[in-house]
Amino acid sequence: MPAKTGAQYKEKLKNAKNNIYIHGERVEDPTTHPAFKNVIQSMADLYDLQYEKPDKMLYTSPQTGDQVGMTFFRPETIDDLVKRREAIQEWARLSGGLLGRSPDYLNAEVMAMGVANDLFGEDDPMFAENARNYYDYARENDISLTHTLIHPQVNRQKAQHEQDDANVALHLVEKRSDGIIVDGARLLATQGGITDEILVFPSTVKKAGEQDDPYSLAFVVPNNTPGLKYISRESFDYGKNNWDHPLSSRFEEGDAIVYFDNVFVPWEKVFVCGNSSICNRTFLETNAVVHMSHQVVAKNIVKTEFLLGVVLSLMDSIGIDKFQHVQDKGTEIMLTLETMKSHLFKAEHNAKLDKWGTMTPDFEALNAARNWYPRIYPRLVEILRILGASGLMGIPTEADFHHEEIGPLVNRALQSKNLEGYERVKLFRLAWDLTMSAFGSRQMHYEYYFFGDPVKMGMTYFEQFNKEPYKDYIQDFLKKVKAPKPNYTNV
Repeated sequence: MPAKTGAQYKEKLKNAKNNIYIHGERVEDPTTHPAFKNVIQSMADLYDLQYEKPDKMLYTSPQTGDQVGMTFFRPETIDDLVKRREAIQEWARLSGGLLGRSPDYLNAEVMAMGVANDLFGEDDPMFAENARNYYDYARENDISLTHTLIHPQVNRQKAQHEQDDANVALHLVEKRSDGIIVDGARLLATQGGITDEILVFPSTVKKAGEQDDPYSLAFVVPNNTPGLKYISRESFDYGKNNWDHPLSSRFEEGDAIVYFDNVFVPWEKVFVCGNSSICNRTFLETNAVVHMSHQVVAKNIVKTEFLLGVVLSLMDSIGIDKFQHVQDKGTEIMLTLETMKSHLFKAEHNAKLDKWGTMTPDFEALNAARNWYPRIYPRLVEILRILGASGLMGIPTEADFHHEEIGPLVNRALQSKNLEGYERVKLFRLAWDLTMSAFGSRQMHYEYYFFGDPVKMGMTYFEQFNKEPYKDYIQDFLKKVKAPKPNYTNV
């Protein structure tokens, strides 16, 4: 089956009847439900884009000869890597980089693990074959995926097996001849329920020990599997029009708790079963973290371009772009953008073939970028809020501009240097939705925790960083300071 269209994505989702709950009720059809229909349309637009720009978004499947999604592509040269990244950024531009879980993120994971599958075979060759087969299946059927990595918070001082209720987190219940039974909760599935299937993998920010083997699982199941439930948080799409809520009315992805109520997983969809050692090594030893980071950095460059465009437009609209402190703040965002581009350039042009023959970006550059961006993104948001000032609160709705009596008044009162009130407020509502609305606030929180707790990630980065050359450099420098050392032997 070739890459799917937006209509095919929506039809499949409608027929799947996934178990999605929101606002205390079960969702019968997410494609028409107010909380989901708009982001589903945005996802459909992504799939349609594959056919609007087939030269950039599709390639010929090595297995079937069908035209399949470029974001599943396995790069074997640096040019391949660039082609794949251009498709990623083409998708990202549709949302300004605000769809954090567009399908290309997990397509990168499926590709990497499907090719570098021998790690999974340490327990049983069947698991390696499963990973390889799933890559083929996902690519040939253009499967959309959500995923879940972490256990419920409960008591973070304890491992899962030490919790007072050790059965809260997703765990292995039973091994059967045809598969496994799993039960318990997992967090946090962005786009939960509005994709075809869910990948369950461990978080590797915090390593697990052998006593947590029952919680050390990796598998994939369709979202309409019996017993699988998505419990969605409150929607930040309030049913407003695109003018009033230009982002939240289109790109509100949603986040969900996932509950596995004694769910059956057939063996052919299991990759890891009760092995914390393999789970701990999964993302690094398959290079999945490298290819996923490549997607994220490419996406975040588009996100920064989008934010910079809003900031520059806002500056220009109210005539603050010549002020010294304003220009300095704009420069902060420009420096962020150019730094991220430099990381990406180094990652791609220092890429090397890994032992499986996949062209793999330089992780050193990507790892620095993925550790840095969550720390800097809140500052970018702060800059936009500072520059927008009271203008981000004095924002009437579109209906006010169409009102016979007050429309002309607000259009005149809210005019700016070079815009009428209607156009100025339209721009400022975009800035507000990017920073101060529930959608904008969630974006900042989401970006900060994208790969996990930045402090724990920083600790891992510090531990893994090769520090010796820098310490040796200082020792060599000190050795060149010629001075007699005092003799303390007679003290």
